[in-house]
Amino acid sequence: MTDTAATICYSWIEPNPTGNREQSLDRHSAMNGFLQDVERRALRIAELSVGNRDDALELVQEAMLGLVRRYSLRPRDEWKPLFYRILQSRINDFHRRRAVRRRVMAFMPGSTGDEVADPMEQATAGERENPVSALQQEIANQAMLDAIGDLPTRQQQAFVLRAWEGMSTRDTAVAMDCSEGSVKTHYNRAINALKDALAEHAPHEHH
Repeated sequence: MTDTAATICYSWIEPNPTGNREQSLDRHSAMNGFLQDVERRALRIAELSVGNRDDALELVQEAMLGLVRRYSLRPRDEWKPLFYRILQSRINDFHRRRAVRRRVMAFMPGSTGDEVADPMEQATAGERENPVSALQQEIANQAMLDAIGDLPTRQQQAFVLRAWEGMSTRDTAVAMDCSEGSVKTHYNRAINALKDALAEHAPHEHH
């Protein structure tokens, strides 16, 4: 997906044509680097939430465009929380639209509802020395993804931003448009829920 970020950034019309050209090019390059760095993880987060890679890709692209068009002149250390704030807003909108479609489809004869794709496409790199261990790990990984996907939306958002993206509580609060206290509450609840859901996959000592 690396071409996506470059296309979005290089198609960007400079929002401040009267500014210093070197500064504009430097900011343009920095934005392009940021988008390339964040896109893969953002796609994983979006796909986990919406359950479909094509929809997730569209949401990430919309979030990238929104960041470039609206916040490119903001300080660079603000780009990450602002980007995820836009992405989470797009994801929330997606779920609202899907809920409306489901309510409409419920009245349609012969409707079977939406097909939910596998939440994440697992790509395990490297050699597998032990097929049994590899299978156990694959099952555990899928269980983790399923458990994250089952979390309530706000808990899921807090977990992926804090645990996967390594964002601070403060930046996560900006991204989620809530207080830092709410972030801590959602994150702690997510951790507890995941511990319960994944208890059977925890390593056990053999005596």
